[in-house]
Order: sequence, then structure tokens, then C-alpha cells
Amino acid sequence: MSIYQNFETQNRPLSPHHLFGKELNMTQEDAISLAEELGFAGRGIFAAKDLKFLKEVRDMCKSDRCGKYNKTWTCPPACGTLAESRKKAGQYDWGIVLQTTAQMEDEFDGEAIEEAQVTQQDRFIEYCARLRETGTDFLPMGSGGCGQCIKCTYPDAPCRFPDKAYVSMEAYGLLVTDVCKSADTPYYYGKNTVTFTSCVLFHA
Repeated sequence: MSIYQNFETQNRPLSPHHLFGKELNMTQEDAISLAEELGFAGRGIFAAKDLKFLKEVRDMCKSDRCGKYNKTWTCPPACGTLAESRKKAGQYDWGIVLQTTAQMEDEFDGEAIEEAQVTQQDRFIEYCARLRETGTDFLPMGSGGCGQCIKCTYPDAPCRFPDKAYVSMEAYGLLVTDVCKSADTPYYYGKNTVTFTSCVLFHA
């Protein structure tokens, strides 16, 4: 079972918008405004049709540098095939890049890196939560693995929060630098900086 099937086989809580058979579409202006409110430094808009789903990026997950390969529902192979990822993302029209950037004392400043990573994750989870409150249909792609749970239930039990879990940009086969370029947003902000990048896709 992939996480896509996992989503489909569990009951999701319905927002008032869904109960009336209606979903709201987020405007680009509102998406940027919410990102600004939550403190994201980078907030670029891109066309979903420009996304390139690359096998070589997905294959990099197999090296397990992050220690999550085949250990969570939102990482390969459980997150689904590259073809499934491409099909899922293909239902959307545009997206927004969301970034947190921090200054480091030097390139070995692990504390600054970890703090920026946690900040990005917390902001991203809050961004998605705010979107759900509006009834907007969207597709979140995180920076690194899903951060909803301390320990994933994979593979012993279904995902606890299939409506909140998110797959990383890399697991979708996306090269983050390419997505940033499409959004006319920097990927690198200069010496002794660290940047974490996520994105969200929306309908027009």
C-alpha cells in the first residue's frame, strides 16, 4: 500500500466547504499574504506545468542520507511511484515556494541549521493548517520528510494523519533549485546562510 492508497482508505474530516460540495481556490495574492504573515522569507510563484519530475532525484533517496528511506509513509517507496507523483501534481495549476533562511556563524554552525529547519517545518505545518481551514484544495511538498509525528507508523499501521501528512519535494522527484528558478526565487542567499525550501500547489 502506498500513501496515496492510505489517504483514500481512511475517512477524512470534512470542512464546512466540503459538506456543501464546494471547495475554495486560493488566489496567488492570498497565498503570498499568508506566507508573509507566517514569516517565510522566500515567497515565489510558479506554474505547475513547469515542474520536472526526475528519476535521478527520486533515486537519490535510496542513498538514505536522511535516514528515512523505507521508514515512513511519506518517503520512498511508500510515498508512491514517480508516475503517481507526476499524476497527482498534474491536477494543479500553480504553486508557491516557501522558504526560511538563516545566518550561520560559519558553515559548521549546526545549531543555526537545525533551528532554521525546525522553523521551516513549523511554519509549513501552520501554513497548511490555515489552508485547510478555508476548504482550499492544495498539495503540500515539504522540505525533507513529514514532521507531523515523532515516529511514523510505517509499515505496521496506516498513517495517523493522512489528511495532514506531506511528501518532500525531493521524494516527488523535484530538483529544488529548478523549482526556485521557475518561481524566480533565489536558492542560495550568500556565504554562511542556510535555506530550507518547501512548496504548495493550488488550482487556478
